[in-house]
Amino acid sequence: MVGLASFGTMMSMVSTGGRIAGERQAGWTRQLRITPLSPRAYLRAKVLTAYLMAGLSIAVLYVSGASLGVSLAARTWLEMTALIVVALLPFAALGILLGHVLNVDSVGPAIGGTVSLLAFVSGTWFPVTHGFLHAIGQFLPSYWLVQAGRISLHGHGWGAMAWAVVAAWTVVLSVLAAGAYLRDTGRV
Repeated sequence: MVGLASFGTMMSMVSTGGRIAGERQAGWTRQLRITPLSPRAYLRAKVLTAYLMAGLSIAVLYVSGASLGVSLAARTWLEMTALIVVALLPFAALGILLGHVLNVDSVGPAIGGTVSLLAFVSGTWFPVTHGFLHAIGQFLPSYWLVQAGRISLHGHGWGAMAWAVVAAWTVVLSVLAAGAYLRDTGRV
């Protein structure tokens, strides 16, 4: 359940890029140039939509897990969910970035490949506790997304490194996504 929650929510967040690329191809982003919609409001709407899709993934997996015998204290469910929500921030920005720099034909394979690679390196399907993948994974937000889900297994939340990695990736990807949006809509 933990691995699927990480993979499903990460895919939900990054898949926003596919919708954005489709909107770009249909000419919707050109229409935005003549509206008073601010870039900030547009980006907030995309992030909210991505979180709604991720929330659906989380709800389905939690219900499935509970029906199959997963029994956790309410506090553990809430802590795990809160950390997952925070860990998803950089993936929302990544989806927006990919949607504004790739066309509709290439965004799907890029999303699938990127999420699969991040899931592999981060230990989504098998624990990564040492070695090369562990050394790389600790500097990726996907690793901490997986660790957020594993709070139910080891009972403790993130340390300072996790918060720093997720915050740094969120800031960098948000700046890149905002720049890609502004270039794409001609608002630069």
